[in-house]
Amino acid sequence: MARGSQRELARQKNMKKTQEINKEKRKEGNLPTSQRKQRDSGVIQQKQKAANEKSMQTKEN
Repeated sequence: MARGSQRELARQKNMKKTQEINKEKRKEGNLPTSQRKQRDSGVIQQKQKAANEKSMQTKEN
């Protein structure tokens, strides 16, 4: 019996996770393409800046 309830809990957890993912996708879908590209490019630039700073720190040490 314990296995059956554990399976049901796993199904519920997975369903909740997929609903959250779908909700995020809908939020992103509301943005026009130009705004989405601008937002994404800003995120990429921040990641590149952080990576460059990290590599500079490792070169100094």
